Amino acid sequence: MQTALFMCAPEHFGIEYEINPWMSLERQPDRGRAKTQWESLYRFLTCDLDVDVKLIAPVANLPDMVFTANAGLALDKKFVSSRFRHKERRGESEHYEAWFKQRGYSVHTLPGRLYFEGEGDVLFAGEADAYAGYLIRSDVYSHAAVADLLGARIVSLELVDPRFYHLDTCFCPLSSESVVYYPEAFDSYARDVIKANFPDRIEVTEQEALQFVCNAIIIGNHYIQPRGGSENLRPALEARGYKTHEFDMSEFIKAGGATKCLVLKLMETTKSTRGYK
Repeated sequence: MQTALFMCAPEHFGIEYEINPWMSLERQPDRGRAKTQWESLYRFLTCDLDVDVKLIAPVANLPDMVFTANAGLALDKKFVSSRFRHKERRGESEHYEAWFKQRGYSVHTLPGRLYFEGEGDVLFAGEADAYAGYLIRSDVYSHAAVADLLGARIVSLELVDPRFYHLDTCFCPLSSESVVYYPEAFDSYARDVIKANFPDRIEVTEQEALQFVCNAIIIGNHYIQPRGGSENLRPALEARGYKTHEFDMSEFIKAGGATKCLVLKLMETTKSTRGYK
């Protein structure tokens, strides 16, 4: 199944606050280089892979809007909007919600004061199941609310390493049975859950994880990841029929994001399938 993507150009990208261990006001990204890196990824997706990429206009004073994976979840013309834990990002939501409303989506927000940070913390695997990270950014109680809205089964996984504050920084499902992940980002129970649900597991090293190799976009058999740190990962993926593509994401990693953080999947299901492919 073809899936469209949602992106935002990095016109206003920068580090204006510190809300994760990667961010430092003293270590600013090079905006020109960030633009080049983003455009390289965008061209590959649209020209080489012929992916339909929808764009939202960047907004001044919202430097993290480029990380559209955190906008929410988009499935079958439903958009579940994020409720960001940090006040610095909350201004993004009104722009995301307006964009989706204008395109015919029904827009939903979660009840109460539940924190939920979109596809950064919820990733589908295969036909129906989704896996959701919690504790550092999203609340575990948000998972049930999202599951009800989307009609999906969500499996909760506790994140314990602040460097991997969103699920998509340390966990990349390839299918309902295969996953790429960094085990030490999870508590012991979550590791057991992953082992029970994924008979085929590719475990990355700490060095690889710190280069955001799990923060990958899966399009068919293409694994699109940040550059570097894949001596172990690349052959494991190739043995499973995947083609790896590496992009320089150095400027975005300074803010705690990489390839997957820059896209939100606009997913559509058929009667018999749900997922990314």
